[in-house]
Amino acid sequence: MLADSDRIFTNLYGERDWGIEGAMARGDWRDTADLLALGPDRLIDIVKASGLRGRGGAGFPTGVKWGFMPKEPRPDRPSYLVINADESEPGTCKDREIIRHDPHKLLEGALLAGYAMRARACYIYIRGEFVREAERLEAAVRQAYDRGFLGAKACGTGYAYDVFVHRGAGAYICGEETALIESLEGKKGQPRLKPPFPAGVGLYGCPTTVNNVESIAVIPTIVRRGAEWFAGIGRPNNTGTKLFCISGHVERPCTVEEAMGISFRELVETHCGGIRGGWDNLLAVIPGGSSVPLVPAHEIIDAPMDFDGLRELKSGLGTAAVIVMDRSTDIVKAIARISYFYKHESCGQCTPCREGTGWMWRVMNRLVTGDAEPHEIDLLLDVAGQVEGHTICALGDAAAWPIQGLIRHFRPEIEARIARRRGFVQVPDTVPPLAAAAE
Repeated sequence: MLADSDRIFTNLYGERDWGIEGAMARGDWRDTADLLALGPDRLIDIVKASGLRGRGGAGFPTGVKWGFMPKEPRPDRPSYLVINADESEPGTCKDREIIRHDPHKLLEGALLAGYAMRARACYIYIRGEFVREAERLEAAVRQAYDRGFLGAKACGTGYAYDVFVHRGAGAYICGEETALIESLEGKKGQPRLKPPFPAGVGLYGCPTTVNNVESIAVIPTIVRRGAEWFAGIGRPNNTGTKLFCISGHVERPCTVEEAMGISFRELVETHCGGIRGGWDNLLAVIPGGSSVPLVPAHEIIDAPMDFDGLRELKSGLGTAAVIVMDRSTDIVKAIARISYFYKHESCGQCTPCREGTGWMWRVMNRLVTGDAEPHEIDLLLDVAGQVEGHTICALGDAAAWPIQGLIRHFRPEIEARIARRRGFVQVPDTVPPLAAAAE
């Protein structure tokens, strides 16, 4: 369990002043000029040594990503930092809390990250539905400019750095970095082919790095407290703290900051009061937002909640949006609903995604009622495999993985529905209790 002294987001629940005075009282914007004086290369080295991996879902090492930016930007091609505050992954509510209650951590992090990458400006792309959050972020930006922390001489240095808040239009696809850039440029939000990568040709054709809100907001604390402190939390290659969003069938759903690698059991017992109806009532968990495969109860219960631990279970940490489902859940219907979401949010650019997501959703609807043939389960699995990895962006993967996870772990339930519908046999429609499955 994470010690209170190691928490980065000390106003996560909005119990204190979100404004610049409250933020400075909590240590934000303290000696920021001295941190900038470390120099771009030193800042990148600190972030690399900390082991910070992107908190937006992909888990790519943040410092390594920064290192792809040009060391000497050309005057006609300035470098940019773009912060992804679109947060459209179902089950995720962490970046929104940072913007609501700790916006100055994000802005100070944007300044340090921008300086490390020699960027001229930062664009924060915020989800259009986050109306009040956007207003608060814009107010925080004005406060930072009024104090001289941003602008022509940021924090009293010779570094000129501007921050702009841009409101999106609510498309899930704009959470993908190149689709976000397209939308930011005023075009339809569709992913770009890579290469070229944004670090070479990004926003307005200039070198660009896109980072998640949480990834940037933790930077000032890492630099102040040192890479060794952050790297000492969690497990090797899975270091630091993480905001977990636990929803679904727990006693107290919440967003909480915890150490990477905490077990699922400890996370839920400590912060959520346990599973609704007790642990034997747990059916399955989607551990990282709707785009990652579900994990059945007996596999997830003592699993470490980090990138590598969940990858070993053929799932992923994603955004750490932990969706808990008890035995009252119609698991097939739940995945069918997720399939509809990805069908609806596909931008339509890639044929496998445009055609495949709709086809998979229609088959999933028939599996919900059992109105299908047994061979269609394998056919669905085959089509999901053809969509996975064959699209410009990862939305095809996100549509395929939940279905693959369902068939991997709950195929007997699907087969039982088909059998009942066809009147062949009488089969139970429940899965064994957690204790029995664990044996």
